Amino acid sequence: MTISAPNGQPLNRPFLKWAGNKFRILDRVRSCLPAGKRLVEPFVGSGAVFLNTDYPHYLLSDSNRDLVELYSTLKTQGEEFIECCYALFRPENNREETYYRLRNEFNDTDDPVRRAALFLYLNRHGYNGLCRYNRSGGFNVPFGRYRRPYFPADEMKTFHRKAQRAVFRHEDFEKTMSRLKTGDVVYCDPPYVPLSASANFTAYSAGGFDLEAQRRLAAKARQAARSGIPVLISNHDTPETERLYTGCDIERFEVQRYISCNGEKRGKAGELLALYEPIHRNGQGV
Repeated sequence: MTISAPNGQPLNRPFLKWAGNKFRILDRVRSCLPAGKRLVEPFVGSGAVFLNTDYPHYLLSDSNRDLVELYSTLKTQGEEFIECCYALFRPENNREETYYRLRNEFNDTDDPVRRAALFLYLNRHGYNGLCRYNRSGGFNVPFGRYRRPYFPADEMKTFHRKAQRAVFRHEDFEKTMSRLKTGDVVYCDPPYVPLSASANFTAYSAGGFDLEAQRRLAAKARQAARSGIPVLISNHDTPETERLYTGCDIERFEVQRYISCNGEKRGKAGELLALYEPIHRNGQGV
């Protein structure tokens, strides 16, 4: 499915529901991204930025193995895999007992294609599109109780076509950023610094993403900029991120989102985009 941005240009929607996806702020992200030969995303998430930019090449990674394997399978198998996924979206599979049976199968199966198809099923049938695992690594999102879960056939076809320009890797951000080379542009959308102690939603992959990881990411971004590679990072606008991104070119804005465990309390939260611009060793911009 494509829709139009305020400037009239068509936008491609991701085929997954994904917490924190950047679809609503694409214009801001794209306006901050420099030109380059390859866009590198160490936290690819829903792929919204990948789908709505036009770099010659992409390196897309994530610490969530299931996400990366789904993308890799869709890239290589295309229509065949889409049909495999569609078979799971029958009305009889939109029942609580069936959902939990298929969730158990997902957690137990070693078949990568079946697991990838089930991951999409769980994403569309599970509660609020969440992706959450227990301490043993088992997917544990409850049944979502949707009347008729949407099957994103068109969005998957768009992703498949665009994915022919991309390399997908299951790895952490440090490994991905060790692969940077001249001509790269980096966009990092890490799990955000929490707005409060009760608003920490970083368990989308095993191990979470703590403050020390945020500091390591900022250090990697500075290192890349010293090598001539620009890095753009999105995060909440908090005193902690103010300290993390000292010296960056920062754009601040507000976004509408749920900021409480109570879904009725919808409000605006401060967000930022921090750009580490390339610098020479003498400290001057390139």
